[in-house]
Amino acid sequence: MQEEELQELYGKISSVIYTNEENGYTVLRMETQDGELVNIVGTLPSAYPGEELHVFGQWTVHPNHGRQFKSEYAERSLPRTKEAIYAYLAGRAVKGIGPATAALIVDKFGDRTLDVLESRPELLAGLRGISPAKAEKISREFRRQAGLRRLMEFLCSHELRPLLAVRLYRFYGEEAMRVVEEDPYILAAPHIGGSFAEADRLAFDMGGEADNPARVRAAAVFELRHNAGNGHCFIPTEKLSAATAQFIGVEGADVDAALDSLAERGEVVRAELAGRPVTYLTELYEAERGVAARLRAMAASPVGTADAEPVLDALERSRGMKYAPKQREAVALAARCRVMALTGGPGTGKTTSLRAILSLYDSLGISALLTAPTGRAAKRMGELTGREAATIHRLLGAGFSEDGERVVFSKDESDRLDCGAVVLDECSMVDITLMDALLRAIPDGARLVLVGDADQLPSVGPGSVFSDILRSGAIPAVRLTEIFRQAEESRIVSYAHAINRGEHPPLTANRGDFFFLRRADPVKCAETVCELCASRLPGKMGIPASEIQVLSPTRKGEAGTRALNRRLQAALNPPDKAKREKSFGEITFREGDRVMQNRNNYDMIWKRTAPTGAVEHGAGVYNGDIGVILAIDEANETLSVDFDGRVATMGFDALIELEHAWAVTVHKSQGSEYRAVVLALADAAPRLLTRGVLYTAVTRSRELLIAVGDEAAAQRMIDNHVQSRRYSGLRLRLQEAGD
Repeated sequence: MQEEELQELYGKISSVIYTNEENGYTVLRMETQDGELVNIVGTLPSAYPGEELHVFGQWTVHPNHGRQFKSEYAERSLPRTKEAIYAYLAGRAVKGIGPATAALIVDKFGDRTLDVLESRPELLAGLRGISPAKAEKISREFRRQAGLRRLMEFLCSHELRPLLAVRLYRFYGEEAMRVVEEDPYILAAPHIGGSFAEADRLAFDMGGEADNPARVRAAAVFELRHNAGNGHCFIPTEKLSAATAQFIGVEGADVDAALDSLAERGEVVRAELAGRPVTYLTELYEAERGVAARLRAMAASPVGTADAEPVLDALERSRGMKYAPKQREAVALAARCRVMALTGGPGTGKTTSLRAILSLYDSLGISALLTAPTGRAAKRMGELTGREAATIHRLLGAGFSEDGERVVFSKDESDRLDCGAVVLDECSMVDITLMDALLRAIPDGARLVLVGDADQLPSVGPGSVFSDILRSGAIPAVRLTEIFRQAEESRIVSYAHAINRGEHPPLTANRGDFFFLRRADPVKCAETVCELCASRLPGKMGIPASEIQVLSPTRKGEAGTRALNRRLQAALNPPDKAKREKSFGEITFREGDRVMQNRNNYDMIWKRTAPTGAVEHGAGVYNGDIGVILAIDEANETLSVDFDGRVATMGFDALIELEHAWAVTVHKSQGSEYRAVVLALADAAPRLLTRGVLYTAVTRSRELLIAVGDEAAAQRMIDNHVQSRRYSGLRLRLQEAGD
């Protein structure tokens, strides 16, 4: 559309009907200079009543909503008259000011109100109910809102998402505009979350050139980070150079020069592994080398000749049981080794072995800390052992660096954990950077027990840590293989082992704790899943919906988690006048919703009430934590979420970090165990329909598993044992005598 074809409207916003906070799409009512009320639609982020608009666009006719003006772009200005300023502030444009406070301020300062808010907050303190501290807070919020709005308008003028402005402002504050103008590729940094394409478009709009060295450097780092997101610790340099050159249309020599420059800057490391040139992001190179060096050092320093037999004999007598030979071997390793690995599938006695190891440590006077990668895994570990367990992040005191760009831990080489041993469960979920952080914090001379199922899916983050450790042969390890009689009676357990061996158990022989309901049509599959959760399982088997977890291999399609969550919300937590709601993008969050945190937030404050009544405060909610929305507070723009007893209060701008969790992907369910699992199986990308995904899904259930969907898809998953290769050097580094 050419600019000369655009029509113009002048006016003032009278009301905002709808806004999508993720992409800035807005529907509003505007009063034109002629007094006509018209509907305006387009990208107008953070619009509030009272603002003045000069809109450029075209008249259109919507089939349902009639005549409306579609904005291509708009020039905006803050209100100038007393009446318009009141409408703007009363519409909660500034956090901390509602209609009553707006009337108080505007009555006092009239058309000077916004100047007072920005530069003379001390004048507000003379008004009833406004303390000096509150006045400063209001002024600070107004300046933040004004700066954020300018940043949003700048990005939207380049067709970029307003959400990126929110993240830029969160990290850089009033410097955000200067930062993005100096380096538009900051948009593609992990803490901002934009794509390289978005950053590249902005750079070109600002006059950048295709072979600009800054662009090539950013593209190479983007390739490395993208592949780290797919689990790779490094990329062979030849592959990296070719992929980057093809990605942005430059010569390989340009990429090689960029890699040299990045290496000089310390952003990447160019190394050699098994005689092949490779390139790492610096933090992944240092983490991999650090993990290998520390584990080798621990393996090379036995802790003594303590005899585990008397402890095991005493435990057998007190508990009326007999340990299997492999279980006794595991406890014996724990007695004499500083580091060991314990692996095995469901029903093979990992928990029993772990309890015996902890009893051994008790007898030796060794204090042990128990930890796991996720909150649910830590909670389950604590319940199974009868001891306190914490997430790795909480154990290490995770937080953000002062610049807000990096995760830092208060526990490290300079302030180590106070313990004689660390026991890490669900080790297959731990990536290379988190393992490095944990090892740095373990005291000299302390022991480490790594527990996990080697056949589970690998970590979401980079590396194949547990698999590499086991395959290296450099760390003492025990693999439990015997299925105990009680577990063997479970079809969940026996089918899981059969699936893991590549066998095809009779999935539809419905009995016991495993059922398969054939629903080849994805829509029918989704309908049955909702029926099971809403009525059949609660009504016929006494399992409440709160104890049922729906899993799917994929997010997409009618049987994917996105569509299932919409259906399940409608079935399990429908709209109710008594329940407040908040729309964010295409999602409506409602009080009572089950939600999941989808990224680590180390600064989020929570409180928890202990059984004694004491209130504990802490910080940090992590990727994969599941909770329930307790309250939505429109006035203060916050919502409260109960994450397994930790009640966190978050601002509406953090809604991007939440998603509904009645249905979650199998990958997201790792480390968790549920009373009942309903598994939706329909056609999906082959990389998602694998044996490892099916095995992981089946082993998430404690009492009941119902698979719903296409039996042929399940059989294809069993046959699809393709395991994506991850570029990781840990196994080789563990096998080397030095590095």
